[in-house]
Amino acid sequence: MNEKRELTEKQNLFLEALMSEECRGNLRAAMNAAGYAKETSISSVVASLKDEINDKASMTLAMNAPKAAWSMVDVLNDPSAMGARNTVAAAREVLDRTGLIKKEQVEVKNTGGAMFILPPKSED
Repeated sequence: MNEKRELTEKQNLFLEALMSEECRGNLRAAMNAAGYAKETSISSVVASLKDEINDKASMTLAMNAPKAAWSMVDVLNDPSAMGARNTVAAAREVLDRTGLIKKEQVEVKNTGGAMFILPPKSED
């Protein structure tokens, strides 16, 4: 989201509640905490705040990236700990989604060998 748009007080409350420890991403609980009527549809609230919700989710992952990194280090220090495989998998997912991904390099070398020249495309 490049430009900041004005949100209503209720929308701001919803976004804060959504990412709080109390609601932990539960949309209906966040709507209740923000004061939306029980009859308000979840999709109507989410549709108008889709970009802001994605920004908040991205921020939550970024805030937990250090914990994920330390979890990986803890598994290195004690690989036989219970749940080590799940810890590594969860940490890898968080780190991947925050941009700290495994870098893959493909090396292309031209050793002066053969070169292919393709014929021009026919207009068939």
